[in-house]
Amino acid sequence: MEPIDELIAIRKEKEKYLRSIGIETYPQDKGSYTDTDTIRERFQDKNHEELDKISESVSVAGRIMAFRDFGKSLFLHIQDRKGKIQIYVRKDMLKSPDFEIIKKFDICDIIGVHGRIFKTKTGELTVLAEKIKLLTKSLRPLPEKWHGLKDVEERYRKRYLDLIVNERVKEIFVTRAKIIEYIRSYFKKGDFIEVETPMMQVIPGGAVAKPFITHHNALNLDLYLRIAPELYLKRLVIGGLERVFEINRNFRNEGISVKHNPEFTMLEFYQAYATYEDLMDLTEDMVSGLVYELYGTYKVMYNGREIDFTRPWKRYTMEEALGEFGGFQGTMGAEKGRLLDFAKELGIEGMEKEKRGKVITKIFETLCEEKLLHPTFITHYPVEVSPLAKRSKENPEITERFELYICGMEVANGFNELNDPEDQRERFMEQIRDREEGVMLDEDYITALEYGLPPTAGEGIGIDRLTMILTDSPSIREVIYFPLLKP
Repeated sequence: MEPIDELIAIRKEKEKYLRSIGIETYPQDKGSYTDTDTIRERFQDKNHEELDKISESVSVAGRIMAFRDFGKSLFLHIQDRKGKIQIYVRKDMLKSPDFEIIKKFDICDIIGVHGRIFKTKTGELTVLAEKIKLLTKSLRPLPEKWHGLKDVEERYRKRYLDLIVNERVKEIFVTRAKIIEYIRSYFKKGDFIEVETPMMQVIPGGAVAKPFITHHNALNLDLYLRIAPELYLKRLVIGGLERVFEINRNFRNEGISVKHNPEFTMLEFYQAYATYEDLMDLTEDMVSGLVYELYGTYKVMYNGREIDFTRPWKRYTMEEALGEFGGFQGTMGAEKGRLLDFAKELGIEGMEKEKRGKVITKIFETLCEEKLLHPTFITHYPVEVSPLAKRSKENPEITERFELYICGMEVANGFNELNDPEDQRERFMEQIRDREEGVMLDEDYITALEYGLPPTAGEGIGIDRLTMILTDSPSIREVIYFPLLKP
């Protein structure tokens, strides 16, 4: 028998014994428990004498994380959602259950404790137990060695254990929740309405990506998990909901990396009678405010480097960025042959059949992306890589579009929305002729545009990548509760 199996067998025997003497091992409890944060707030600043004068008792529940037996007394640490607190169990002070029963408890069991608060000689806030109730018997021990790279996939597969034993992991997901809460509040204050759009779509749209395919049995219909909510959100703007946002799940049947997960979370929003410059200002205001709300400063550390979110943020056209960060001048006007030669020098292959704009964008991504550490807007993308964005009035080969880069990652993408139905149809057809992944002609969307989309700007922000940066997490898997893993 493996050591782990022996430990499980011992715990199962304990569970049977406890039931045999009338102890419920999985009771449905309705006790009112105080969280450990509240206990600390109420009692941490009081000295020994002040605590001695307080006759009030507290009830707290949590998982046993440490268990020390001193014969006639026990010291336990239990952990709830807010943190840990010490429990002191004295045989002569315990009213129920029998002291020997408590000794049958194990690390990882969940218990409820009722007793008075005091401080030990070292100043540690402690509950002197009067009553203890077993709330859940754990049949498996916590793993002894859980940290380090060798366990990283096991951590993701068993996130429940990761959350129990790694305080840092819990902090990441608490911060993620705060980020989403702040964003939702920000848009509601800006008179945006939160909406929901279909996750299963007859035609995938709003991005260039390979979709997942599913099947609806009752309708005998193949459907696609959405790759983006964009076309549905713009339908709502056409319908008169002039400011909409959605915090949405998207699904793309593509590669996995430290920056990519097939299932990911985006914020996407649209504002009628706004421009992409307005959205850059909005994004600066929202994200810098978020950083300050979280940390009381505009500077955070990511991967050993300080990232400064202080406004204003840098803004470059793609051409300016190629000159500034890549030393390649006059890109937008360069002949395709020159672009291809330069791409080959950079080790970029297979671009011969691509249009100029795609070659330029690939050169930019290769030369510049990783150098954009502090929040930086890149504007004026080629029309060939911006099928849903309006053309620039000054140069029809580029669009009124931006992307936001932080720590070398694209975090946001926004533009003035193309609202000319004929131009939009031709852009879709061009994508189809180029056999771009996941692109189909959405006739209903074209029809909707023919009713009139007001001048509108829209943007998508990657919640997962933003959370990576604001929690100093090196991989997107660290900020997704259950990332997709190969079985």
